Amino acid sequence: MAGTTETYLIRGAAVLGGEATDLLIRDGIIAALGENLDADDAAVIDAAGLVALPGMVDIHTHLREPGREDAETVETGTRAAAKGGYTAVHAMANSNPVADTAGVVEQVHSLGKAAGWVDVRPVGAVTVGIAGKQLAELGAMADSRARVRVFSDDGNCVSDPVLMRRALEYVKAFDGVVAQHAQEPRLTEGAQMNEGEVSAVLGLAGWPAVAEESIIARDVLLAQHVGSRLHVCHVSTSGSVEIIRWAKERGINVTAEVTPHHLLLTDELVRSYDPVFKVNPPLRTNADVHALRAGLADGTIDVIGTDHAPHPSEHKECEWAQAAMGMTGLETALSVVQETMIETGLMTWADFARVTSTVPAQIGRVADQGRPLAVGEPANVVLVDPAARWTVDPSAMATMGRNSPFKGLELPGKVVATFFHGHPTVLNGELNTPNPGVPAVAH
Repeated sequence: MAGTTETYLIRGAAVLGGEATDLLIRDGIIAALGENLDADDAAVIDAAGLVALPGMVDIHTHLREPGREDAETVETGTRAAAKGGYTAVHAMANSNPVADTAGVVEQVHSLGKAAGWVDVRPVGAVTVGIAGKQLAELGAMADSRARVRVFSDDGNCVSDPVLMRRALEYVKAFDGVVAQHAQEPRLTEGAQMNEGEVSAVLGLAGWPAVAEESIIARDVLLAQHVGSRLHVCHVSTSGSVEIIRWAKERGINVTAEVTPHHLLLTDELVRSYDPVFKVNPPLRTNADVHALRAGLADGTIDVIGTDHAPHPSEHKECEWAQAAMGMTGLETALSVVQETMIETGLMTWADFARVTSTVPAQIGRVADQGRPLAVGEPANVVLVDPAARWTVDPSAMATMGRNSPFKGLELPGKVVATFFHGHPTVLNGELNTPNPGVPAVAH
């Protein structure tokens, strides 16, 4: 399928935060870069003061469809993604039915193509029904039209070491990766929040850091043993950062992600008993937050993954113990990372592009995403106003979920435009139209 035939001239954007440059987008690709470009047939966009970045790629999104359309749909979730500056998302497998067969991942892939807001890459389940008992149809999902390369039981841990070893061995055949939700289930039975000083005061069952760290330690050794790729979902503790750093120093093929909310929020917020702050893994301590920031800055943690997890209001507007775990994140990720990493001097906009676009695309083996802003490359581009300030209002978001932990916070940075294969899905900060002619999945 051909890409868009539209032509846009973006004037004066700071590419990766550097010098002001013009970008000419034509036929879905970046046709020219330089100063004082001209094109009679182009729609001109004044990007003075804006930063141009490659379209963001989320390695960890919950779109909920099929089966949980009361929480989110592929349509609403990808609209939220576009508004947040994303041009590709990886849709986690814990839908209903679970994405554990070729048929379900192809359905999710087709829904993403039909929506046209971003590139939707389904994540396949590691085990049947994410129940942790037997391997799912990994090869069939990999060979399907969806070409699945990331496999995860996210929401559940693949806690059986024999099954985890077999999964790691299996995905080697097609260059896949197992994305582990690191949570030892016996150590977290009934857990409600981070185990520590606050949980002791509140009398809530604690979730110890070692429950995450012990699984990561086991799995990096398994990955080394079988020579396979391991990805660690939503790292949340300082100890986890140290284990991953150790593994990388030994040459083990492990990557890791951190969520925006774990870069900013701490378990002190749970004192409010507001279930909007209930999440898996839980919000940790201030020391953990700073260790995660340092780990992201030095490359120990490879990428940002939003873990966008919308829930119906009734699943959050209830007492803490009964509330669902999870937070929305697609429309606030850029701003939270700017607040915690760029405005603190820990990272540059070029670093931001690496952790939100280039490396996530590489982990997911998404060939036409995360590409440099260069002539001949696919025109997946986001324009950001770094000087803008805005107050988070969940009711104004494109996602169906209203469970944003950032409600009422003033954050920096605003997505002004998102170009998905040359078509503006977002213009002037608002949703425009989906891309009617998205190219086929690149092989």
